[in-house]
Amino acid sequence: MDTSFPFSQLQSEERPVTELWGCQLGTGAQSYVVKEDDDLLEHLLLLRTICLDADARDELHVVAVDSKNAFGEHKPLPIAALRSSVLPMISLKGLELVPPVTFVLQCGAGPVYLSGQHVILEDDAESKTEEEVFSEEDMGDEDGDGV
Repeated sequence: MDTSFPFSQLQSEERPVTELWGCQLGTGAQSYVVKEDDDLLEHLLLLRTICLDADARDELHVVAVDSKNAFGEHKPLPIAALRSSVLPMISLKGLELVPPVTFVLQCGAGPVYLSGQHVILEDDAESKTEEEVFSEEDMGDEDGDGV
């Protein structure tokens, strides 16, 4: 009995690549753009935390996200309103954004820090094509080549 696994089985067991991501908004940069990569892979940005710097003034800081909606329109949508004496930080769960996306400091001087994860997923169509190719090669070996 052959206990080795074909390459296609190993490919399907791969996990998505996750990188730590972050940016700073403030007087020097009121906006930050997460660009779309041209690598034919699916990219997601999972925003986890928005917090004020310890030196931020006690004023209202409004952070908005500008991303294409279902109708193809770009409209900035406020996602956080922070004030150092009241709410200096928020933790987000479930906010997944598909690049390209722009974060904008609509109000306040900052600095405001955004952090999360950049997830890269393998394209399903590409992986199925690879699996089909490797499956055909595996079937060819089973036909009695002996190698």
